[in-house]
Amino acid sequence: MTESKCSSARENRGGLDEMVARLRERAARGERTLAAIDGRCAAGKTTLAQTLGGRYGWSVIHMDHFFLRPEQRTLQRLSVPGENVDHERFLEQVLLPLKAGKSFCYRPFDCHTLAFGEPIRVEPGPVTLIEGSYSCNRALWAYYDFRAFLTVTPQLQRRRIRERNGEEGLNVFLEKWIPLEEAYFAQAELERRCDYLLEL
Repeated sequence: MTESKCSSARENRGGLDEMVARLRERAARGERTLAAIDGRCAAGKTTLAQTLGGRYGWSVIHMDHFFLRPEQRTLQRLSVPGENVDHERFLEQVLLPLKAGKSFCYRPFDCHTLAFGEPIRVEPGPVTLIEGSYSCNRALWAYYDFRAFLTVTPQLQRRRIRERNGEEGLNVFLEKWIPLEEAYFAQAELERRCDYLLEL
């Protein structure tokens, strides 16, 4: 993926080139920066974050590591858009240490095995990218310096999910995960509020 392949989407906000330039400028000035990459499933959030992280030596943290544990998945909680991630643990174990410039460890939760994995150690660097749906949860919003929203057409989204998860997996996304995400995006007005609206 090249930066030029990422364009501003539907609104006159800067594209990826501008976002990267601003992040690099802040890093050059010694300003520690936290940037969230939220958006629709299969829009390319993980690929984008890992590409930028590898190219510029930036840290990448995945919100997928913070999905709710079974005991947290109450009907009351899941009835609120955006509440199907453990933003409390993410704030305490990741964002607060990052803002303080401290190294830290966290254990990723695997929603397939329903178990915690081995600890991941993170050293605060000049730029940290937080990627994944719900990374711009309202409880986390104010801690970021930049926020990007990645969108994708429904047709391309379906094709990518089918290629990645198969036909059965696509049906699960269409029936469950996509409606949950869209309710969260709508309530939080992320497409309007994020600093960058991008389409890969």
